[in-house]
Amino acid sequence: MDDLEVRHLLPGNLPQLFADSGTGPVERTLSVPLPEGDVVWPDPGYPQRQLLMRPAFWLSDEPVHGELWGRLRAEHPRSGLWPLLLDETDQPWASGQIAPEPVSEVDNYVPHAFMYEVWTDWAEQAADDDHEDLAPYGRHCPGPAPAGTLLDDPDAMADRYARALGARGPSLGLVAVDRGADALAAIGWQGALNHNEWTAPLAAVLRSWEDRFGARVVGLGFNTLELSVAAPPVTTRHAVHVAAEHWAFCPDILFQGPGTLAGYAEDIRGKTSWSFWWD
Repeated sequence: MDDLEVRHLLPGNLPQLFADSGTGPVERTLSVPLPEGDVVWPDPGYPQRQLLMRPAFWLSDEPVHGELWGRLRAEHPRSGLWPLLLDETDQPWASGQIAPEPVSEVDNYVPHAFMYEVWTDWAEQAADDDHEDLAPYGRHCPGPAPAGTLLDDPDAMADRYARALGARGPSLGLVAVDRGADALAAIGWQGALNHNEWTAPLAAVLRSWEDRFGARVVGLGFNTLELSVAAPPVTTRHAVHVAAEHWAFCPDILFQGPGTLAGYAEDIRGKTSWSFWWD
């Protein structure tokens, strides 16, 4: 039977993720069967920024394969649910140590302003010889890099990366958001807490990367983030500029990695996936 003939309402308690009980202006449906799972509420004892009136996300009971991610990603326009491959190596997501932020907060942040703020704070505190690590920019923030040129369809690229990540045996998460970048705020992810107290500014940066580099949020861990990238920088000059953005977004990938923008730029030049981790 054609999938178009077996659409049905969101199963079980998934509608709890939506303020409108999952109906919306248009009735939300799925044609992809889901594994067993349940919604995750924030732990009442975990510091919260506001009272959450509904669960933050849905989580599968068992690991899933990457092909399922791709099928659910294709369903997103109808379901309103963005899929995530969730690494539970360091901490079970079901523990609820999350602090959801209103997705509307993302609108209050401008990516280039966030980048300038991070850069300025670092420049004021860093020793003079530390500025060489960020050559050729040093203490002067270059601002966002130009957009890349698409090498493939962003969704097709994301589906391939999901299949690769699926080999690790991740759990499946579903988050009620209009775009993947917003999932970090909605799910209450705390992976970059030591770098930035709020998740919404990081989600604003991800929105910009979706637009400029065909990036898609595919996976999350306790302090990790996995993106597919359909329009990566392919020249050294462009890669260095993009590397500057990555450093402002996640300083650990530079200072606990290659150590210089030039070195990190070579790691990401032409690469169709970006991985971030925070200490």
